[in-house]
Amino acid sequence: VLLEGYLLEKFERVPINKTKVIFPQKEGKAVFDLLFRNPFRRWFLKVLIVINILGSVYGYYWYSGQLEATPVHLWLFTFDSPFSTTLFALALTGILLGYNNRLLQLVAYTGVIKFGIWAAVVILDFWVAGGTPTIIVSLLFLSHLGMALEGWVYIRHLYVPPGYLILLALWFGVGDYLDYIVGIHPYLYYPGQFTVAAVTAAVLSILLLLYVWIWRVSRHRFIFGK
Repeated sequence: VLLEGYLLEKFERVPINKTKVIFPQKEGKAVFDLLFRNPFRRWFLKVLIVINILGSVYGYYWYSGQLEATPVHLWLFTFDSPFSTTLFALALTGILLGYNNRLLQLVAYTGVIKFGIWAAVVILDFWVAGGTPTIIVSLLFLSHLGMALEGWVYIRHLYVPPGYLILLALWFGVGDYLDYIVGIHPYLYYPGQFTVAAVTAAVLSILLLLYVWIWRVSRHRFIFGK
């Protein structure tokens, strides 16, 4: 309703004898900004919560085979993507209910960005190596890009206390160590992918920590400006 009212106010209607409606220039950008610069509208939060819960459920099912072969005490660091979307849904639920836990939001936002991009890179590498772009894998690719996008949309509005950066570094460090030193990383598409997966994870951890340090802790501003 709010979006409809906003658009109606913006549209420039010509006289009735000219049977057309002229949309103002940059109207598409205005609609984009409506969601992108203020993603805290209650209906938008609810939609993303539902999407991430459904995605998490499917993700845990996807990891069921790997979990059977993994010690229970390491499960928390095994199902990377679905756990990050679960945290993201919890963070948005907290915002919806007026409970803003910045540490939860930080871990959730960076988590969906990291594992969203990581999965997309691994899938692209699989395709470049000759893998078949099946419907399931293609949907996984698109859904993980969506994870990265939603995380970036919200982290741009987050103020991060300096101490949280240390906790985030520990979280990333422990996760990468268990994944690529202990060896509980998500199952890959072919044996030769380990190096690509490990390097991508490490680079993403470093870049996200640098981003949080420079833009969210030190400058408290949008990375590309408003």
